[in-house]
Parts: sequence; structure tokens; C-alpha cells
Amino acid sequence: MKKIFLAAGLLIVLYMHTFAQAPQNYNLFKPVPRAQLREMETDRPGVTESPQTIDAGHFQYESDLFRYERLDGNYGVKHTYLFNQANLKLGITRSTAVQVVLESFVLTKERLGEESEVAANHGLGDVTLRIKQNIMGNDKGKFAIAVLPYLKFPTSVADEESRYEGGLMVPMLLKVGKEWKLGMQLEADRLQDEEGNGHHNQILETLTIAHPLFKHLDGIAETYYTYNLKEKHWNNYLNASLQFELAKDLKIDGGVNYGIQHDSSKSYFLGLSFRL
Repeated sequence: MKKIFLAAGLLIVLYMHTFAQAPQNYNLFKPVPRAQLREMETDRPGVTESPQTIDAGHFQYESDLFRYERLDGNYGVKHTYLFNQANLKLGITRSTAVQVVLESFVLTKERLGEESEVAANHGLGDVTLRIKQNIMGNDKGKFAIAVLPYLKFPTSVADEESRYEGGLMVPMLLKVGKEWKLGMQLEADRLQDEEGNGHHNQILETLTIAHPLFKHLDGIAETYYTYNLKEKHWNNYLNASLQFELAKDLKIDGGVNYGIQHDSSKSYFLGLSFRL
């Protein structure tokens, strides 16, 4: 946990330096003119985040309007229903953005054994603070990279055993021509164990490819794996989604994240994103 706070502190120092030298002095209090806004990018619908930030002085809302997850774990089966899992994004400088992820309403149903009763909980979920700092390719070029540390606060009413979690993501994007986009993400996490109060370290790596299928409609295919260093256990996933641009600053999406192994989670979602 100390390493997480150290990484966050270093990023804050980097943010202060960037704020002082932001191109054209655009910042939270001097927004980028709408005519100069970059093309709207979202951190959804896949697991791979976008390395590009929202423009300074602007707000972006991204949400799982609805997501269903099923996890067949070592101790039973858990069903999770998330409503309005929102990512609230605010551009601070031309290359720095602050994000707050809110689980507005969570319903969980868990059965620990074949003969046990189903335990159900619902209410407000956890809150996660994230800071995205673009390093390269925010405004131009075919390659972009960013760092994105996060810290989850255990505010959940639906899960009373929720604990602090944190980590660091490094998303990348390469434009390979003819509107093809290749994304990749490296991630290191400190996560709560499935059972008990302990934590474990986890590595995540993704690979995604996106291309327009029709005008305003993009198709996204993604694969990723996680590796639990404590249990020395791998999980592999195959994801597919569609994202449709309803207007310049409004998109909807939907898809599936499918875990290949029996104990990997399966989820289905419908989402919405807009920018102000």
C-alpha cells in the first residue's frame, strides 16, 4: 500500500509541473475552446483504457448503465448487478485528468455451497479515485501512452467486507492505418483476496483492436489475462463490444467480457458516454 501512495505522490508532483507549463496555458479555469477539442475518446467499453485525456476545463461522463457479472469462485457462485457504474472525468490540464468512479447501486447475490441459502446485499458501491497523465501522443502522432494510478476506497454498503485496493495502469494506443487502432495495457494491482481480509498482487495485460464497421459504429475485439502472484493462478478473457456515436459528444456501447476458465468472471454490459 505504501508503494501505491508513493506512486500517487510522484504523479501529483508531475501534475504540478505539467500544470505550470501546460500548452497555451489551458487548464481547469481556462477551458480549451470547443472548436479546438480533440476527438472524443472513452476509457470504455473494453478493459483497455485510452491513453488520451479529456481536454482541460471539460467534463466527461462514462457509465455502465447496467452490468451483470457471474463469478464461479472456489467458495461458491456470486452474481453481481451494477446500475450506473459511472466514471466522472475532469480535464485539469491539456495532459492531466482526474477521474472518480462511482458504483451508484450494486446488488449482489451469493451462494457459498449447493445447500446454503442465497445471501443478498444491495446499496452504494465503492468509490475509486484515478489520475490519468498522458506522456506522449495526446494531441498528435500515431502512438500514445499514459500512466493511470488508482486507489479504491471501501465505501460499499453492498459488500461490507470490501477493502482498500490500488494499482497502476499504463495504457498505449497505436494507429496502424486505414482506421485500425491497436491498444495495449500493462497493469499492476494490489487487490483484496476472494475470501478473508488479505491482499494479493496481480498483473494484467491486454491487447485490443478496433475498426469502424459502418459509419459511426466501431467494433472492438479484446483479449487479456490476469496473474495472481499469491496463488500463481492465471485467468484468460475474450471480449467483444460495439460502440455507436449518436452525436459528436455522445456514444453508446454494449458487449461481453467472457472468462475462459471456469473460475473466471463473465459479464455483460450496456453503457453510455457524453462530454460537456
